[in-house]
Amino acid sequence: MVDPGRCISIDPEHELADRVGMAMVRLNKMHAQVAHQMAKQGMDKSAFVLLATLSALGECRSSALAEAVLSDPSTVSRQVAGLVKDGLVERRADPGDGRASVLAVTEAGRKLIIDRRRQRNEAIEQMFADWPDEDLKIFAELFERFVQDYERAVPALLIERGTGTRAGGEK
Repeated sequence: MVDPGRCISIDPEHELADRVGMAMVRLNKMHAQVAHQMAKQGMDKSAFVLLATLSALGECRSSALAEAVLSDPSTVSRQVAGLVKDGLVERRADPGDGRASVLAVTEAGRKLIIDRRRQRNEAIEQMFADWPDEDLKIFAELFERFVQDYERAVPALLIERGTGTRAGGEK
């Protein structure tokens, strides 16, 4: 595989950060290929992220879902409409305010999440088949730590750079 950053000279002070960043670029490239294949099977990656996030959050308003995925409410609304149409999400009257609605994952949505998660786990287990158990355990712990720190840092970095936490620069 071609290293997309190999022709650029990096200050040795930033070498480790650059290695992690370039590994993320390569991982994102592969993830995009998987997302493309998912789309061919009828499931858009961003729609699946919404479905999985809603499942984790539980019943909530569309605005709360948009906030959770750091996205624009109008974009989320359009994507949710597709999930509703496909029978993966349903709208219900908000028990606290009957004029508003909340979103909930349907049984079909839960089944899809479970099936995709099983498929993902099986694929990851195949990738790590030759790794010693201890290496895999250490990697999982460090990767989880990295992702937690990344999730905490990104919203603040977006605001700091003037791009806001949602598409279009909203804060």
